Amino acid sequence: MTDKSNASEQLRTYCRVLTIAGSDSGGGAGIQADLKTFSALGCYGMTAITALTAQNTRGVTSIHAVPPSFAAQQLEAVFSDIGADAVKIGMLYSVELIETVAEQLLKYGARNIVLDPVMVAQSGDRLLRDDAVEALKKHLMPLATVATPNLPEAAVLLGQNEIDVQDLPASARGLARFGSRSLLVKGGHGNDRDSSDLLYLAKEDRMVELKGERIDTRNNHGTGCTLSSAIAAFLAKGADIESAARQAKDFITRAIRAGSGYRIGRGHGPVHHFFDYWQ
Repeated sequence: MTDKSNASEQLRTYCRVLTIAGSDSGGGAGIQADLKTFSALGCYGMTAITALTAQNTRGVTSIHAVPPSFAAQQLEAVFSDIGADAVKIGMLYSVELIETVAEQLLKYGARNIVLDPVMVAQSGDRLLRDDAVEALKKHLMPLATVATPNLPEAAVLLGQNEIDVQDLPASARGLARFGSRSLLVKGGHGNDRDSSDLLYLAKEDRMVELKGERIDTRNNHGTGCTLSSAIAAFLAKGADIESAARQAKDFITRAIRAGSGYRIGRGHGPVHHFFDYWQ
């Protein structure tokens, strides 16, 4: 007879990544982009949906926020049974959702938390209420292993009108005051020459430039979601912060390049998450 306990011990386990974010009905960003990224990188993806959006390649036409109590139930369902090796946080929309998510992360001792402080969609539509910015800084930044703001988001978090790409080091140090262990400040909005980012490892007070080419394409919807999800996936697989960020940067660059040859919708199309599997 087969010893069931021994057989159970020999079963393989997944690298588990939970995304807490909004749903993009167009499939290019949000929960959908996160799950595609996790799958492409060999991880098992789970979701806690914070908002439903009516969205396509041209923009967001409607947002329906999930009640905070139901968001909590989703998180409890995942953490109490499956668990998570890493967590990616995207669109949260309101103060109440931010406080609920922070409470559940603390309750279950979540680790390897990647915070993408999503505020505005590619189309310019607002995805975070103005009164939620302070709550984000107070409740979630201190829990983050790495936060991944782009330049406009970094400016909002720091209370500035704008940030020049030359000021990235000072901005990263300023953002670290909110408690995140590290910052990946995305510099793609800062110039038209390249798409390089700056990783700041706060404990070491060390800056790491992640160089990236600028690819001429309209298919750049969901790039921020994909990058932060890739970092979470690599952290779940055991990489340190710097290695996870470097590998994620390479992944998003290749995904943008592969997706640039496609046409979908009449606005900003998605990146190609599965470039390693089909063209």
